[in-house]
Amino acid sequence: MPLVRIDLAADTSVETASAIGEVVYNAMTSVANVPEHDKFQIINRHAKDELVYPAAGYLGINYTPKIVFIQVTWNAGRSIDVKKAFYKFIADGIHAKTGLRKADVWISLVDVKREDWSFGNGEMQYAPTE
Repeated sequence: MPLVRIDLAADTSVETASAIGEVVYNAMTSVANVPEHDKFQIINRHAKDELVYPAAGYLGINYTPKIVFIQVTWNAGRSIDVKKAFYKFIADGIHAKTGLRKADVWISLVDVKREDWSFGNGEMQYAPTE
């Protein structure tokens, strides 16, 4: 059920983009209890002027042009501890597999209800039962 959007610099290699996607998917299945094969990702590359971040840094974190924005839309209900472990798994994994700085891994979670999804055929596969 998650939809992952990954936004990267235009010069990011195919291998790096793929590794980032795999790390996020592995975090979902091993940390956040997402079912296997539930992998929906949109990866976009952007020109330098299309990835905007505070040049002076934010909350003591300084960014570089290699910043990676990851937005995950998923069903609400995960605990703060799961979310913290999810963030750490992704930052550590991306750093280990690609060499990108952990400080350049920016993640946003969007919690939605189960009925907010249609996986095709114009149907609400997770319709509430009464």
